[in-house]
Amino acid sequence: MFFLKNKTFLGVIFALVILNTHCQADTWRFNAGIGSRNQTPVVLLGGFGYKNAILRVQGMGVYKEENDFWCGVRGSLLWTFFRELPFNFDAGVGGGYEYARAPNKMHQAFNKANHNIYVYPHNFKEVADISLELWTHLFGFYTQISVPAYRFQEHDSKKILWGAGYMLEF
Repeated sequence: MFFLKNKTFLGVIFALVILNTHCQADTWRFNAGIGSRNQTPVVLLGGFGYKNAILRVQGMGVYKEENDFWCGVRGSLLWTFFRELPFNFDAGVGGGYEYARAPNKMHQAFNKANHNIYVYPHNFKEVADISLELWTHLFGFYTQISVPAYRFQEHDSKKILWGAGYMLEF
């Protein structure tokens, strides 16, 4: 992989990990980071909190053409356990909306062969939900699992939503 061979990239990651372990927040906390979710490939993350309570918001979107785009936004209200340690947990509730659409060449060929539109020329996944969330952190790297408790809207989406990335807390 290119990222693992690039010494500058590895140096930046190492510096961020060291910075994150030495910059522990006191009463007020702020987060900034980048990650990936199962239906939103890239998300920017931001959050603020007071002592152990924290509110996080993440989201992003990309539009390539009419039937090739994705977007998502998600918010979480969480309580942090073992905050003073490098390894900690956040548990709470969250909610959000994610949508992804991609062209389907087989459906397009089927419609073209029949000279009519019988099937959608694209695939899409969509979810709008309120969920129970668990975040784990280790030296700035995080994983997130969201189990939907109630789905407002759902089409071809996963039963358990996940995310992973790097977050700097200051």
